[in-house]
Amino acid sequence: MKRQVSYQWRLREVMATRGIFVASHLSPLLADRGIELSSVQVWRLVTQTPERLSLPVLAALCDILDVTPAELIATKAENTAPRRAAASGGADVVDLAATVRPKRARVRPEK
Repeated sequence: MKRQVSYQWRLREVMATRGIFVASHLSPLLADRGIELSSVQVWRLVTQTPERLSLPVLAALCDILDVTPAELIATKAENTAPRRAAASGGADVVDLAATVRPKRARVRPEK
């Protein structure tokens, strides 16, 4: 059995519970903690799920919102069924390259 892991970024949710509804209000709070991000970077952090996140930024967000990383990032892991193997060269497999050949198109001039 393989396990598939996923996560949900909950920054926007947590910000709303703390009364912060606009991404631009987060920029000065991050700057107070030594994190300099452009307004576009802050907007992406709030509106999109980041694939990479530096620990200083995560620590600053936790300090600003008075939460733990587990409250910002909801993780999920579940078992997945193994993939079935393809048939190995049995009689049921048809080689289309050998059996199907395209026909040449004939272009006729309009009359």
